[in-house]
Amino acid sequence: MEAPNFTLPASNGENVTLSQFRGKYVVLYFYPKDMTPGCTTEACHFRDYYESLTDLGAVVIGISPDSIERHKKFIEKHRLPFLLLADEKQDVAKAYGVWKLKKNFGKEYMGIERSTFLIDPNGQIVQEWRKVKVNGHVEEVLNVLKGAVGSNK
Repeated sequence: MEAPNFTLPASNGENVTLSQFRGKYVVLYFYPKDMTPGCTTEACHFRDYYESLTDLGAVVIGISPDSIERHKKFIEKHRLPFLLLADEKQDVAKAYGVWKLKKNFGKEYMGIERSTFLIDPNGQIVQEWRKVKVNGHVEEVLNVLKGAVGSNK
């Protein structure tokens, strides 16, 4: 399945379009909110495995509904080496089917369902993880990426 293309403002001050990464694998991960415990753990795991992922030719991109200013603080605080994109209108989250009705402490609200997509150099989604559990997730993404890269050589 082709990954929906998009353009969003990025933490580096530029607009980033998914298709500009054609020719590389993209690890695109959606997360609910900067500075929250689960999202911080996930971002730090991607940071800790960043070199292993990029050594395989992958680009790591995080997306949440947070503002660019909040993303910049999150990046600074946790020394994140990858771009975070601001999907403040949730258009991209909706295109990827990760903007969902959530329930927490008896309340219902719309929010991001933590999800990761591995996109191949041709822009095809080769693997998706939905309702991600943070622990062990990035290692799993890395293993699938290693397999995908190996099968394309």
